[in-house]
Amino acid sequence: MEKTPIDSHIERATGIRRVIAAFRYSMQGLARLWQEEAFRHEVIAFAAALVLFAVVGAGALDYFVFGILMLVLFAVESLNTAIEELVDRISPEISTVGRHAKDLGSFAVFCLLCANGFFALYVAVRSVWL
Repeated sequence: MEKTPIDSHIERATGIRRVIAAFRYSMQGLARLWQEEAFRHEVIAFAAALVLFAVVGAGALDYFVFGILMLVLFAVESLNTAIEELVDRISPEISTVGRHAKDLGSFAVFCLLCANGFFALYVAVRSVWL
């Protein structure tokens, strides 16, 4: 019987092996993302904001919300990098569609950078003035 593209000779992991494999894939993605200068800058900004929060005496909820915002930023940065890699692979020549895809991914990251910055500014100002 001939195998179809859906069939595979690779045995799929199940149970705890699947969880371990998924974790390994995620860490490989993190290692790839670490190669991006923008991501490294975002990690530095995260650390700097945590120091700022400590200096101004931010509350636990502030840390929690900021942590969630940063995780969302990291996720969107990951997706933006994936979009850029796919566009470069599928359409290495400059194209309007490829440029639009990259620009839209970049705008999504920009929106979250603004949200994180505004929240950090809000926490700092509120903590100092109240």
